Amino acid sequence: MKASTRKIVAPQFAVWRVRAVAYGLLVGFAVLAGRGVYLQVVVHDDLTKRGDARTTRDLVLPAHRGRLLDREGAVLASSVPARGVFAFPDQVELTAPQREGLAKALNLRPKDVDQKLDTERDLVFLARGISPEQGQAIAALKIAGVVVQTEFKREYPSQEVMGQVLGITNVDDLGQEGLELAQNDWLSGKPGLRRVTIDRRGSVVEEHGSLRTPQQGRDLQLALDSRVQHLAFRELKRGVDAHRAKGGAVVVLDAKSGEIVALANYPTSAPGDRAAAATGGLRNRAVADLFEPGSTMKPFTIATAIEIGVLKPDALIPMLGSTYTLNGATIRDSHTIGSNGVASVTEIIQKSSNVGTAKIAERLPNEVMWRQLQRAGFGRAPQTGVPGEAHGRLRAPQSWRPIEKATMSYGYGLSVNLVQLARAYTVFANQGALVDVTLLKNGGAARHTTVYSPTTIRDVLPMLEKATSKEGTAPLAQVAGYRVAGKTGTAKKLAGATYSEGRYVASYVGLAPVSNPRYVVAVMIDEPSGGIFYGGQVAAPVFSSVMGQTLRLMEVPYDAPLPTLPVAGETVIAIARERN
Repeated sequence: MKASTRKIVAPQFAVWRVRAVAYGLLVGFAVLAGRGVYLQVVVHDDLTKRGDARTTRDLVLPAHRGRLLDREGAVLASSVPARGVFAFPDQVELTAPQREGLAKALNLRPKDVDQKLDTERDLVFLARGISPEQGQAIAALKIAGVVVQTEFKREYPSQEVMGQVLGITNVDDLGQEGLELAQNDWLSGKPGLRRVTIDRRGSVVEEHGSLRTPQQGRDLQLALDSRVQHLAFRELKRGVDAHRAKGGAVVVLDAKSGEIVALANYPTSAPGDRAAAATGGLRNRAVADLFEPGSTMKPFTIATAIEIGVLKPDALIPMLGSTYTLNGATIRDSHTIGSNGVASVTEIIQKSSNVGTAKIAERLPNEVMWRQLQRAGFGRAPQTGVPGEAHGRLRAPQSWRPIEKATMSYGYGLSVNLVQLARAYTVFANQGALVDVTLLKNGGAARHTTVYSPTTIRDVLPMLEKATSKEGTAPLAQVAGYRVAGKTGTAKKLAGATYSEGRYVASYVGLAPVSNPRYVVAVMIDEPSGGIFYGGQVAAPVFSSVMGQTLRLMEVPYDAPLPTLPVAGETVIAIARERN
């Protein structure tokens, strides 16, 4: 067979087509390479951030806030574990049962849950400070995009008794009112951060480590004594309720150290009640409310006159009836004091004479009287460290008219807060030295500032003790087994530019035991409306109860005979023997 002689002819392509394809491929590779460079170099950081934003989160590691302790170490405020629930709205996927379960666990309606999730924000909190049990119930629902985290919630075992003093924290456990705010830097820790990768359900799938380790807060020990605070609150509440008053406050001071052992306010609200804070329910009356002190100022007028030598302790003051007219203004006493047209300085204090005090004030140069009042702390904040502390009002002496100086001598025309007034009375407990007050336990270390000489105080203190006798204005301030010295105050309240009839502030400030003063107690009752409004009838009984229980609680030795009681109709015997 003869071999085929057919010729195989190769296909012919136009050169331009080959080149077009080649160029096309080159351009394609160039575009891809350029895109790769653009993605890997030009916008790499932005793309990384956008990717991380979807999968990487920096979660806060809460720091434990320090505790507030009383002077004996009892816990007044502490942070306990709680749970916070947050969500990534763009990742949340809810079935109908999950929506119902989430709403039930959060005590919300299903539509409220939907409203919270209907947002453009990347992250939204659904709840803060809920119980661990609630958090566990929500975690068990396994909802995509919903995360339960551990945090802390503030608790106050003392409840309403210390509400205004301790204050509150916000949902982030940061101080907002009271000592929680004032001492926030000390109590607060520094939260930490940890970086994690989450999946589409919001679950952590990878830990990248801690970015910042949390630093725990520090405990703070206060001067407050829980036992004294509770009894002061109880007695104050009884006094306010009994006289249908608008409110009141009690301050118990350690006369030597200046430590505030109790600071009670009524009415009050429970610590942690943020709604009460918004409406003024956490206002600390003892440091924020100003009032005219009335006759509690008389001892300072008389002490100043004795101090500068214009008055002898045994002097007799002319008293012509129960009124005195000064520059056309009439000063009145509620009753006539003295005999034969004169009254002793002791009687003026004991019977609380406005007329006698005004006549003594006439002997004082304005500058001298002002200087001594300022040295005693009037017109200056007592520096308790509590937010909202008022300074009080004490006008410059250059503007005083004679009638103004007269009225200031018995407590009108100036204003104080209760802590300020209690602090001023420490001069009578410390031989003329004013003590700095504090809400923090100071171990007895307090600054003393001389205001009066010990000789002047030795002259005035017996006068204040006489004021609590049966012939004085405050026999109801007496404390069984202890000598008590103090002064009543009853002042009308200002309503605009005039004094209102029927609206009074009743007060009493005193110290005990007189032989070696240990405590100063100040009581203020605002607008008693039960028909009785005098400080000796309204505030003095509260003082007696608080002071007596405090002295016995602290086992302070008696310095006066105890009362006697008949036993089984037979002989009268002492109910207890005097302590040594």
